[in-house]
Amino acid sequence: MKKIKAGLIGCGTVGHGVLKMLKRNRSYLTRKIGCPVEIKFVCDSSASVRKQAKALGYSVTGNVQRVLNDSDIQIVIELIGGSTVAYQVILGALKNSKHVVTANKAVLAEHWNEIFSLAHEKKCLVYMEASVGAGIPIIQALNEGFAGNRINEIVGILNGTTNFILTKMYQTGMNFQKALKLAQECGFAESNPVMDIDGFDSQQKLAILASIVFGTAVRPELIHCEGINGIDISDLIYGNEFGYVMKLLAIMRQSKDGVELRVHPSFISRFHPLATVEDEYNGIYVIGDAVGETMFYGKGAGQMPAASAVVSDLVYVAQKIHYGIGGRLPYVMLDSHKKIKLKNIADLVTQYYLRFMTVDQTGVLAQISNVLGRHNVSIASVVQKESYNPKRVPIVMVTHDAREKDIMAACKEIDALKIVQAPTRLIRIT
Repeated sequence: MKKIKAGLIGCGTVGHGVLKMLKRNRSYLTRKIGCPVEIKFVCDSSASVRKQAKALGYSVTGNVQRVLNDSDIQIVIELIGGSTVAYQVILGALKNSKHVVTANKAVLAEHWNEIFSLAHEKKCLVYMEASVGAGIPIIQALNEGFAGNRINEIVGILNGTTNFILTKMYQTGMNFQKALKLAQECGFAESNPVMDIDGFDSQQKLAILASIVFGTAVRPELIHCEGINGIDISDLIYGNEFGYVMKLLAIMRQSKDGVELRVHPSFISRFHPLATVEDEYNGIYVIGDAVGETMFYGKGAGQMPAASAVVSDLVYVAQKIHYGIGGRLPYVMLDSHKKIKLKNIADLVTQYYLRFMTVDQTGVLAQISNVLGRHNVSIASVVQKESYNPKRVPIVMVTHDAREKDIMAACKEIDALKIVQAPTRLIRIT
């Protein structure tokens, strides 16, 4: 029987999960594809990793070019991570007319047009399900399941590390630093967690989702991005009293005025479907003009969830090769000349949670309210909390819908008042 041959480049945690799945489900996958898939080479720079793969019965190499230049190999599975070498591997595979399966969100987000322009030119496929949400099939849903829909909104918890941290802060009352340390001890956060806690990981993933929706590259740097570093446990507690749960959200929203693209901590109603997504899990809420509201939920990281997505991509690419249609139709539509009208974050209109730390004296609330009113910000509800520090009293409020630039101007003026003891804490409400 004819075999489809693939090369696996980068055999870390996810790569070993892929090899285990392929061995465990070999007969099932062969029936599904129509023929067997064989990993001709497992390539990794680490001798110990190659030894482990060899013990599983695979041929190994430390030479990337041996895989890229092998005429028998039709699919290259790139699981290196990072950006420089992975970028070269993806382009090298496509230049040699090989289909690509990748989990690399950074390379895809930064080089979308280049990668898919080359894929179209070479009539090759690039599948990437594991790049967003690990085992959650969001990319296939946007590409195929919702193909007849105009996607009006995507709101996602796309980073398991930050969701774990916020969950533990909320459930146990621990502060940010302790929750981050716990996430590192549990293996959910890197020793250098900047990509996660500063929101850049979610920013790259949202860039990929938006690029699929709009059929052209949406560069990550165009997406407003804030992380959860510095979030205070008191704000989670106060927000809960107003009926809100805090999440790091990646948001894409279309309207007649343009497209919102933003990543930042946000309060959502405790009744929102995303409010119950906890710990390292991801949740992606999608609204299409025909399908309406949909919700995707699952583990956003981990060996086997990510391996599940990679093997799924491998199956679909192999099927198309087997039936002779691989590359005849592109997997991702691309219009490199298409322009998207992006809304500036200053023009965002939404509700806001505000916490002021003020001196304990009469007339404080009146002064703050006066400034907000002059900037067209209307107060929906307000609570003055008790404080253990007699010199600093928290005043917490939720506004009606207001424009971001008005809120920012008001907060700047309020922070300059003598009655205010610390910078205003502002959190958007989605």
